[in-house]
Order: sequence, then C-alpha cells, then structure tokens
Amino acid sequence: MDIRKVKKLIELLEESGIAEIEIHEGEESVRISRGSTLAAPQTMIQVPQSTQAGEAVKMHPASEESTPKADFADEGHVVTSPMVGIYYSSPSPEEPEFVSRGSSIKTGEVLCIIEAMKIMNQIESDVSGKLIRALVENGEAVEYGQPLFIIDPS
Repeated sequence: MDIRKVKKLIELLEESGIAEIEIHEGEESVRISRGSTLAAPQTMIQVPQSTQAGEAVKMHPASEESTPKADFADEGHVVTSPMVGIYYSSPSPEEPEFVSRGSSIKTGEVLCIIEAMKIMNQIESDVSGKLIRALVENGEAVEYGQPLFIIDPS
C-alpha cells in the first residue's frame, strides 16, 4: 500500500470522529486507530480511621454479613469452596462421582474437583461422616466460600 494513501487515511481519521479504521487492499491491510484522550476513570476508596492506635480495621461487603455457610450450619458440617472455578463431581465424565448422597466419608477423602486456571484441584473432606447433600451441580461455576456439601459428622 502506498504511503501517500496511509497518510491520507490518517488525515481523514483525524478530521472525522472515527476512532479506528481498517483497510484491506488485496493481501495488504492497514489498521489505524486513534488513542483515547479520555483519562481512565479513577475510583477512590475511603478507609475509616481506627479509633485506637494499632487497632486493625476490618472491611467486608455487607452481603458477607450473613454468609451462605451459616444458612446450612443447622443441617450439618458445611464444606465450602476454597477457590473460584468449575466444580466437577467425578474425575472424568465416564467415571462415577467421588461421593453421592448417603455416602460415608472419611477425613481426607476426595469430595470433588475444582478446575481453576486449567489446574484440577482435589477438594478433600475435613470431617468424617455421612453426606447429607451436594449443593452444586456438575460443571457449575463456584465462588470462593460457596457451600458445596453438607456432611453429618459422626
């Protein structure tokens, strides 16, 4: 592509309100974009001052005040997700689930897999007991701290 054409395109881009243009001519192509003159929005977070020297200020969203774990605590021991990822109930689609409702579970037994950043993380039980119910479906996205299982400790 001729340099004069490219210069003319740049002039047209500057004169118009267009932010980006891409032209294909045969096997050649050129993309011209104008950088934004707008500043990125800035957010200020105000941290409350401590009333006593050395006192730590604990901040958390209001939605965490009543955690989902507390909602199931009266049913049994709640196993929560230690990370954000995709929940899998079995090692592969062809294999049976690690645990199912009514299963006897031992401390350290694998309950599920959570895939995070292409890494398969085995989630183990921290108590022994009987599985009352699984709260998540296979292939579902889970959040940090989300309840996964309710176990009746014994």
